[in-house]
Amino acid sequence: MIRKTFKNINANEKLKALIQKYNIPFEYLSANRRMISKGVFVGLFIAFIPMPMQMLAVICVMPFTRFNVPVALAMCWLNNPFTMPPISYIEYLTGSFILGMETTPAEMTLEWFSQNIGNIFIPLYVGTAFYSIFGASIAYYLVNHLWRSSVKKDKNLRKNGRTKTTDTK
Repeated sequence: MIRKTFKNINANEKLKALIQKYNIPFEYLSANRRMISKGVFVGLFIAFIPMPMQMLAVICVMPFTRFNVPVALAMCWLNNPFTMPPISYIEYLTGSFILGMETTPAEMTLEWFSQNIGNIFIPLYVGTAFYSIFGASIAYYLVNHLWRSSVKKDKNLRKNGRTKTTDTK
């Protein structure tokens, strides 16, 4: 299903005209299994990092590896202004657990954050590394698995559809 959607988007003539007009390398918009799964990986990896301008970080990764950029940019929006505080707090708790440190009760105020940045910085980024690496890796393999199973399902449907039409004749 999702594979067919991406293939239909790729066939869009307006999109092709936009690519030619701005001289965008087609690889960055390619909709195959590898490019989509890499885009999900890069986008989620960066989405879990508590920093401003995550979408700019995705653009900065572009010269080093090829991936579907729109998918990666969309994945960055997982960590939006509404979800950032709870995700960052869970990352802090996880980092504190991994490091065996005591957690300090958090308040969602700028004053508390500025006073305690020295205490929470290392546990926060240890938790961030944990979720970035494992969350993005699991999503990468899940997208690969779902894509392959979709291809097998479509192939079986086509195969069964042909045998049923030949059997009825």
